[in-house]
Amino acid sequence: MAITIPTTLTGGAQTGFTSPTYTTAAGTFPGVNGRLNYVTAIGGTQTGVRVHSVSDPFTVAVFAPIAPKALGAMNNNGIYTNVPVNVYGVGVRKGLIPALNQPSQVGGVDVRLRVPAGSDGYDAANVRAMISAAVAMLNQLSAGLGDTATSGQL
Repeated sequence: MAITIPTTLTGGAQTGFTSPTYTTAAGTFPGVNGRLNYVTAIGGTQTGVRVHSVSDPFTVAVFAPIAPKALGAMNNNGIYTNVPVNVYGVGVRKGLIPALNQPSQVGGVDVRLRVPAGSDGYDAANVRAMISAAVAMLNQLSAGLGDTATSGQL
């Protein structure tokens, strides 16, 4: 894979956090064709945030298809009727405590990239634009998503 998870991640803006950073260490991805890191330290002001432990996970991961699919043959009318899709992903798992004196439960964020076979070569600029816009949305909406996830209001 071309992606290596950085050992220091700069977090997105969140209400109540100041300059959040996450120090990561390589772990073992629970499958093939992926990478996983554990969050081993936090930086900035993030009162109450816990780092990774077995019973309270905090991991970041990326994965790619094990066997990327290629564009097949056209039908007799010159149309591709079955265009396979390659799925790539980024995920974060975090232990979240639901109530006082309760054990941590695993929450998560999963981002999936769905790239139709063939478009990676024929329309690469627009594949990159799709990803760029998605990252921009997540980055620019980080605090708002946090506020919505904790208040229930959009």
